[in-house]
Amino acid sequence: MIKACLNGDRHPQARPRVPVTPDELAQAAADAVEAGAFMVHVHPRGDDGLETLETRHVVDAVTAIRARTPGLRVCVSTRAGILNAQRRTLAHVSEWPSPDLGGPDCASVNWHEPGAVEIAEALREKAIGVEAGIWTPRAATAFVSTNWPWQVERVLVETIPGVTPGSDGAWAAERILAALGMSAAPVLVHGEGRWAWPVLRWAQASGYDVRIGLEDTSVMPDGSAPRDNADLVAAALRSEPGTPSQWPVPDPG
Repeated sequence: MIKACLNGDRHPQARPRVPVTPDELAQAAADAVEAGAFMVHVHPRGDDGLETLETRHVVDAVTAIRARTPGLRVCVSTRAGILNAQRRTLAHVSEWPSPDLGGPDCASVNWHEPGAVEIAEALREKAIGVEAGIWTPRAATAFVSTNWPWQVERVLVETIPGVTPGSDGAWAAERILAALGMSAAPVLVHGEGRWAWPVLRWAQASGYDVRIGLEDTSVMPDGSAPRDNADLVAAALRSEPGTPSQWPVPDPG
């Protein structure tokens, strides 16, 4: 299955244009689902176009997406870089309503970031699912040392050049998965930047769920520019997994 990551922290004026407003996110989500995505991951934006965790903006984005695509599962981010303040992040997340009152269905929590467990607990109290973002083998080891592997909705194995140890995305993903061991929750594997397509193909061939969208890459498998997120999702579905030597896709983003 493919999750579509619609915008991330990319600049609103990036090319192809990144969806920012609730209406833009709703359209992008609907298009991605039509192309084959089973759920979406979004970073709500404020009036200034920047990422935000403020309740009204989170609810506006989630509500708009649900109105356009009823029943679609919507995930948001809690990454530390949005506010750069652990207490403020926790305060905002604690204010979010439950999914039945307009809150997101789930939210990703990067396990290497300060306050991850507290943020996950706040989400659980609101009946919001937790996706554990695991970027490194060390984070995987910390994660499995808690009781959270049995409480999360999904484990996200995320490989990021320059952050995740290793010079090859698939090798980096394998190291994280080895540290995780047998997961009690479904595992989704994805890469960012120049690792996005190689890791996606490796993960598909290995039987894992995957993720693609403008948050992860701004290029198609052949290096051309996609029109939008739906283009990326469609490309992920129609191209057959090959061998690593067939995936040398650069990414300027």
